Amino acid sequence: MTWLITGGAGFIGSHVVKAMQDAGERVVVLDDLSTGRAERLPDGVPLEVGTVLDRDTVARVLRAHAVTGVVHIAGKKQVAESVERPLYYYRENVEGLRVLLDAAVEAGVGRFLFSSSAAVYGMPDVDLVTEETPCAPINPYGETKLAGEWLVSAVGARHGMATASLRYFNVAGAATPALGDDGVFNLVPMVFERLDAGEAPWIFGDDYPTPDGTCVRDFIHVEDIASAHVAAARRLAADPEARLVLNIGRGEGVSVAEMVGLVQEVAGRTDVRPKVAERRPGDPARVVASADRIRAELGWSAERDVREMVESAWAGWRLRHP
Repeated sequence: MTWLITGGAGFIGSHVVKAMQDAGERVVVLDDLSTGRAERLPDGVPLEVGTVLDRDTVARVLRAHAVTGVVHIAGKKQVAESVERPLYYYRENVEGLRVLLDAAVEAGVGRFLFSSSAAVYGMPDVDLVTEETPCAPINPYGETKLAGEWLVSAVGARHGMATASLRYFNVAGAATPALGDDGVFNLVPMVFERLDAGEAPWIFGDDYPTPDGTCVRDFIHVEDIASAHVAAARRLAADPEARLVLNIGRGEGVSVAEMVGLVQEVAGRTDVRPKVAERRPGDPARVVASADRIRAELGWSAERDVREMVESAWAGWRLRHP
C-alpha cells in the first residue's frame, strides 16, 4: 500500500516520513513548502508541491500514486497566531481537511490518520489527561483540531474508512541534526535562542500549584511521535473497523523550570539565571498525558527521555546556528 503524508517536509512530518520509510512503508509527500523544506525528505520519497486546499491537486496525487492511506499532518499550529487570525486557521485546518477527506473518499482511500493535539483539552484540572477527559479548547487552534477529529470520525464511520486521531503533547528533539526544528515557537528552541543572544530565558509564572511553582508538561521526543504513527498506520491497515483517538505522551510531567535548567546544562550556559515573568493567560498548571490507551491499543510506548530530547534538539540548533 501507499501512504500520502501531507506536511511531510515539515519538522514532525519529515520524522514521520523517515520512520515510515525505515519501516518499509511506501510513502509520498504533499507539502506546500510554506514551512517545510524539500531537503528534509529521504532519497526516493516523491514530493508533490501543493496545498490540501486545492482539490484538483489532491485528487491528482491520490490517483497518480495509487494512495491507499493518508497521514494528515499539514496545518497551522501557532496558538497566538490562531487567536489573531481565526478565519485563516479555520480555513487551513478545517477546510483543508474537508477538501482532503472529500478527495480521499472519492479515490476509495480506506485509512486516514489525523494529526491532532493536546490543545483539544484546553485547561484540564486533572493529574493525568485521559482520552475521556472533557475537551474544552481555549483557542482557535485547539478548536480546529477538535473539529478535525469530529470530521475524521464522521467521514470514517459513514464511508467505511479506518481512522485514528493522535493527540500530541509537547514535542521536542530530532532524529538527526538535519531534521531539527526550524521554528522558535516551543520552549526548547526559545531557550536556545535567548541563550545565543546572551539573554536570560523566560519562565512565565512561578506561583502555580506545582512542586516548584512552574507549569508542568509532558514532553515527548519527535522520534517517539513518529514511531507512534507507524504503529497507528499498521493498525489501520490491519483493522478496517478501527476508530481510534489516542494521546501520544510519556505519561511523565517535567516542570518548565526543570526543562529550562536542563536546556541550560546541555547548552553549557548554567551561569545565566532565568527571568520570571507574569503568567500567560490560558496556561494550565499541569498537562500530562495518560499513555495507557495507546499502549493497550497499539502496544506502543515512548522510549526516549527528556535529556535525549534536549541533546538532540541542541545538535540540530547548532547545525543551523553555528
